[in-house]
Amino acid sequence: MYNYTEYDRDFLKSRVAEFRDQTERRLSGELDEEEYKQLRLRNGLYLQRQAYMLRVAIPYGMLSSVQMKKLAHIARVYDKGYGHITTRQNIQYNWPELEQVPDILAELADVDMHAIQTSGNCIRNTTTDPLAGAIGDEVDDPRPWCELIRQWSTLHPEFNWLPRKFKIAVTGALSDRAAIQVHDIGLRLVRNEAGASGFEVLVGGGLGRTPYIGQVIHEFLPTQHLLTYLAAILRVYNLEGRRDNLYKARIKILVNALGIDTFREKVDQQWARSRDTDDTFTAEQFSALKAQFPTAPLLGTLQTTVELDNGSHKGPDQMFSNPLFNQWYQTNTRPHRDSGRRIVYLSLKAPGVPAGDITADQMDKVAELAERFSESEIRSTHEQNLVLAHVPVDDLFKLWSELKAVRLATPNLGKLTDMIVCPGLDYCSLANAGTLEIHDQIYQRFDDLDYLHELGDVSIKISGCMNACGHHHVGDIGILGVDKGGVEWYQLTIGGHAGNKAALGQRLGKAIAKSDVADAIGHLLEAYIAVREPEESFHDTVMRLGTTPFKEKVYATAA
Repeated sequence: MYNYTEYDRDFLKSRVAEFRDQTERRLSGELDEEEYKQLRLRNGLYLQRQAYMLRVAIPYGMLSSVQMKKLAHIARVYDKGYGHITTRQNIQYNWPELEQVPDILAELADVDMHAIQTSGNCIRNTTTDPLAGAIGDEVDDPRPWCELIRQWSTLHPEFNWLPRKFKIAVTGALSDRAAIQVHDIGLRLVRNEAGASGFEVLVGGGLGRTPYIGQVIHEFLPTQHLLTYLAAILRVYNLEGRRDNLYKARIKILVNALGIDTFREKVDQQWARSRDTDDTFTAEQFSALKAQFPTAPLLGTLQTTVELDNGSHKGPDQMFSNPLFNQWYQTNTRPHRDSGRRIVYLSLKAPGVPAGDITADQMDKVAELAERFSESEIRSTHEQNLVLAHVPVDDLFKLWSELKAVRLATPNLGKLTDMIVCPGLDYCSLANAGTLEIHDQIYQRFDDLDYLHELGDVSIKISGCMNACGHHHVGDIGILGVDKGGVEWYQLTIGGHAGNKAALGQRLGKAIAKSDVADAIGHLLEAYIAVREPEESFHDTVMRLGTTPFKEKVYATAA
């Protein structure tokens, strides 16, 4: 991962000192809340329903074990003993005291971390595939490109006050695990016929009140032009994006209003004037940056072979002797590009725990396990889980045993209870309805792991308002909380998808009562089981049949 220089560290220290002065002036009354608001937002500090919330940046989801230990310390000393992994791969603390926030930022700076641009109308944390550099289906590793974008976009003088927040996602793999089609800009590393690397560039994606799937603006952008082309897109947005209406300020609204062809023409005009500006980099500079993301040392070919239903497979021999371990192995691990290693997902979706929450003790344990089993490296995911990307296959059983002891080995990755859930009405000042109770209601109803595995991969994503922080638009089953006369109701969508087949879910029908949500999910699953073809996913079934058989089952039963 990227190693900070002394210049980087000096900058962070000066930034902390600056914010400490601003906070002291707020506490003394020299600054009122409105004057302080933009200052705190630029440092990741929100005022939520019950307390301040601090959002800490985890650039492209990468953490060292040292950084994870520091996050555990902050949770234990300055918060209520836990943190929350977000869909931007960051971590949030929900209960910091205002006067202690500068101290938290100072402690973060000690381990090369900060909260800069985790809020505000600027370029937010660039996200990527949590399996980058470890998975075998990569065209190229996207992480150095994410770091390049991070360095370029941090406090960029032209793009630090955009019409609205701006999100970029990058993938280098054949399978999109970064949801690039629902971002303001999505970047996919590709190769042309000559074998040269470039980017397919998408623009205008996003969820929220007006959801759109991103459109291709450039089919093959040579990598050396990345920053100047991004600048051209942002310049058009900055100049022509709406600032008169908060709900129409995102770039997706501008792209849709102009049409992708007209928007492309405007970008090309800007780019023609600026492609040789200071937003360039040399091959030598990028090579030096790329060298900071080495691949894990090869362990060679694993010799242990087990026989599975679909043929032989190299894996730990405990797969035969321990069915619980085998279930976890099949569900929560993925092939590594090195056959001697395995990628391991740590589920933050145990029973009775809010989705994405992790305690200080668990953070310390994850840091310890990363040091012992995964090159001291940890990844966060936009599905609100963690990843140890480089685990030796021979250590998997021991790792599983230790994860199980701290409730991080629930074998539900991709299954129904692996829900994405925003904080909802319990925390967020924007929410219209609760989400945590809905999460618990569904989890309690569908707690049979055997049933979940027979069902296959089905995603549920829950948002407490139209801002869609829970990504409900792109869930197999999306749940949106709405307020009707002070009463919480829930709208259902089905058939959404965030990967290669990105699609927005279709609204099922009228909103349902809070007490009926789990029953409605049960009826949807009954309908799916009844009409699906062999090996057909929930999304593909909806695409084939539409909403009718699902709607009939849910509302006929309710009537």
